[in-house]
Amino acid sequence: MADTKQAKQAERRAARLAKQIGAFSKAHGGAEGQLAYMGQMGTRIVLVGEDGGWGDLVAPNHSVAEAAAEKAGITLHESFDGEFAAKVRTGPYEWSRMAGIQLGGPSNG
Repeated sequence: MADTKQAKQAERRAARLAKQIGAFSKAHGGAEGQLAYMGQMGTRIVLVGEDGGWGDLVAPNHSVAEAAAEKAGITLHESFDGEFAAKVRTGPYEWSRMAGIQLGGPSNG
């Protein structure tokens, strides 16, 4: 009985994530993704839109992340490099945050 309950819960989580992935994809003219294992924290779904916009979501485990990506119909890449990584566009906000973290610039808050 517990396995059935867990399976249904995983299915609901995958459906919610798929809906969020679909909304991202729609807002960015399409999307592709990559799954990054985060240990006990789960699996990060890194999304890159056709317009260069990017974002991420976190699934409780790899199988839920895979199911969500499949339900959303996005292409998954094995790694975040090459042409896929080159699609990402960053702006002044991201650069100031990165510099702020490294050089004592603007804080996260």
